[in-house]
Amino acid sequence: MISILVLALPLCAVLVALGVGWRPWMPWAGVAADAAVVVAGFAVALRDVHHVAPTGAGGELRIDSLSAFMVIVIGVVSMLASWGSVRYLRSEVRSEQCTPRQAVQYAALIQLFVATMVLAVLAANIGILWVAIEATTITTTFLVGHRRNRGALEASWKYIVLCSVGIALAFLGTVLVYLAAVHAGGHSLHALEWTWLSAHAHALNPAVMRLAVGLLVLGYGTKVGLVPMHSWLPDAHSQSPAPVSALMSGVLLSVAFYALLRFKVIAVLCLGESYPRELFVAMALLSLALASLLLLTQRDLKRALAYSSTEHMGLLALGAAAGGPLAITGVLLHILGHGLAKGVLFLSSGEVALADATSDVDAAGGLLERRPALGGAVALGLAALLGFPPFSLFLSELTMMRGEVADHMAWAVGLSLVALAIAFAGLTTLGRRLLFASRPGQATGLHTPLLVMAPLVVGLSLCAAIGVFAWPFDAIVHAAAKLVTS
Repeated sequence: MISILVLALPLCAVLVALGVGWRPWMPWAGVAADAAVVVAGFAVALRDVHHVAPTGAGGELRIDSLSAFMVIVIGVVSMLASWGSVRYLRSEVRSEQCTPRQAVQYAALIQLFVATMVLAVLAANIGILWVAIEATTITTTFLVGHRRNRGALEASWKYIVLCSVGIALAFLGTVLVYLAAVHAGGHSLHALEWTWLSAHAHALNPAVMRLAVGLLVLGYGTKVGLVPMHSWLPDAHSQSPAPVSALMSGVLLSVAFYALLRFKVIAVLCLGESYPRELFVAMALLSLALASLLLLTQRDLKRALAYSSTEHMGLLALGAAAGGPLAITGVLLHILGHGLAKGVLFLSSGEVALADATSDVDAAGGLLERRPALGGAVALGLAALLGFPPFSLFLSELTMMRGEVADHMAWAVGLSLVALAIAFAGLTTLGRRLLFASRPGQATGLHTPLLVMAPLVVGLSLCAAIGVFAWPFDAIVHAAAKLVTS
């Protein structure tokens, strides 16, 4: 029943939005629903710290320690994004940039998007997982094109075409896994269940599984934003409303990565460690290299953050390639920290764009002098994203690298450090231009509303607190990591 309850929470917010229509308070229903998702995720995760047996509603849904951790990630980032949407919708309706009907559609789609991500991590079988990931594509296509101008429509078309290609490859991979399971003695829907596949992985046809795993990594890797199917990210993020970008970068990519983690367990049991590791390492290093180089040339804040997402997904893929307990613990901690940091930065970019009508870093320069509170949040968000202590990304990146060295991947760590140094140079240059490069005649000391600053402060505080205090995430992350450790 708890799985159904968690899934029902964002769906209730959808019904509220559609039922009451546009009201200034209506977006707060989404904030409340997402906060309830966090509480439910914590309740299950803390209960299952000492045992990882799944619980759920039956054959379609289940929740274990890893699913509960992902529910927490989804809930926390979604709460920040919904909080930011309150300001976004009010300003859009007040300025007549969107009609009240479009505002209601946006609020409903945001919570439907959250529900589809929750469904993906609660899915008990790979077929429901695929349906849920496809549903995220459909809902986010309308959100990317919410502004309905030419740029937004072009970005939404590019997004749905590329992601549909990726999800089609993932579907072929899913069909091949089912074929291998049926030939290994699986019956009906049992052949699609995670538990059955893990228990009988040794009996699956290795030749079929090699092809299936390759298609799954490439297909779901498209949604993760890994090279070579990453090119939808900068266009989608540059045109999406800022809260939508926060959700997509902060949690959608991680939900797709969750699917890869689950499939990697089956692949290792069936094929051994070598083949899955080679696939993950190749895509990880390509993503790190390309994203870090492209960060050197960016002038648009949201596009730079999109390429940064590809870089961080590459770090996650490298940690998953190692597959040891230490590396996977770092991967899961990084998923949460990255979601918080990206949520803060994308919400900040939306406020910059609202005030300056642009996200070009040169045109919006001197942010610290013009709007000290907002500039401070951006500076701290960039520090978190770059892995400065006390933020949790410092701890997670260090943990992943220690795990990779322990799993005999020191050479890959060396290459990733080179890419990180290049990305560091690109982001710090961009941050310097945005924060300090003021122009004569600009107004200074402008006030930033509390409604804008509150989610930014909460996100940064959580990211720093997780980096300093282990409880309660230490036990939760370790319990979740046991389920996907090689």
